[in-house]
Amino acid sequence: MSGTKQTLVISAVGIFVCYFYFAILQEKITRGRYGDEVQEDGSRGERFTYMLALVGVQCVCNWMFAKALLVITPQPVDGTPKVYYASSALTYLLAMISSNMALRWVAYPMQVVAKAAKPIPVMLLGVIVGRKSYPVQKYLFVLLIVVGVVLFMFKDGKGSTGPVLEHETLGQLLLVMSLAMDGLTGAIQERMRAHSAPSAQHMMLAMNGWSAMIVSVGLVVTGEGKAFIMFASRHPQLFTHLTLLALTGALGQLFIFMMVSSFGALACSVVTTTRKFFTVLFSVLFFGNALSNRQWIGAVLVFCGLFADMFFGKKQPAPNGKMAKEKSKHEAEPMTSKH
Repeated sequence: MSGTKQTLVISAVGIFVCYFYFAILQEKITRGRYGDEVQEDGSRGERFTYMLALVGVQCVCNWMFAKALLVITPQPVDGTPKVYYASSALTYLLAMISSNMALRWVAYPMQVVAKAAKPIPVMLLGVIVGRKSYPVQKYLFVLLIVVGVVLFMFKDGKGSTGPVLEHETLGQLLLVMSLAMDGLTGAIQERMRAHSAPSAQHMMLAMNGWSAMIVSVGLVVTGEGKAFIMFASRHPQLFTHLTLLALTGALGQLFIFMMVSSFGALACSVVTTTRKFFTVLFSVLFFGNALSNRQWIGAVLVFCGLFADMFFGKKQPAPNGKMAKEKSKHEAEPMTSKH
């Protein structure tokens, strides 16, 4: 096997393995239970509800990773105004927190499929706020994604009713909010690129640094920081889960950088989008998150729309290589889930 093919295989397998495990850990932390104590509702074990703390841990680890990348591969001085980074970090944080909170009430496949619809708000805000225009085929591909998401999230009107459906609706509303914040983050980042074209490493460092500072304030003001520490002291295995979550996220980003730098944005997008589809499949097979036939059709439409957009939706003049790499990098971040 040649060196180029070997790098491609290592990068692709690394992305798949790291983010598969990342998804398992995320679902285990947010939907699992810790301990055997009987709760007020009769269930056993405590639920992890400290989403600010979870996002804070990820932001700090991402900041450390970006700092290491800048030490290894120094970049030109970043002249981006801090107000751009601060506002972008706020919308980025709200997107991450909403997405993580939604996992308390919706299954992981629904979160993955909904977040795969990120091109929808990015495109809408690009047209409304950025006055951008897109080729006709791009609108068709995004419409395909919209139809797929609607099919996936639409309720049949039968089965369980009451609190369960009410809570699922809340989870879906949180996913919609997360997508809206993704769109705002993309619009702010476009302005950043137009102003000073910062490198992906600088954007990752600054956004996660600002996000960590905002989360720190939130943890102190809401008292969640203290509650999180007490929860972790009662259930030490949480430290192992969080450490592995941070490690798989950082390693996944390393493989993404390898893929982008060696093979470009398109190859990386194909791998990360394929990974999302198999994450849905994995969650169905191993976590018992069964999907109806309608939901499978919806999921296939979403990913078909994404792949069609990647290969045929960019007939307009393409951005330069650096911009394309940055776009792919931010698309593939886990908390963007990210992640």
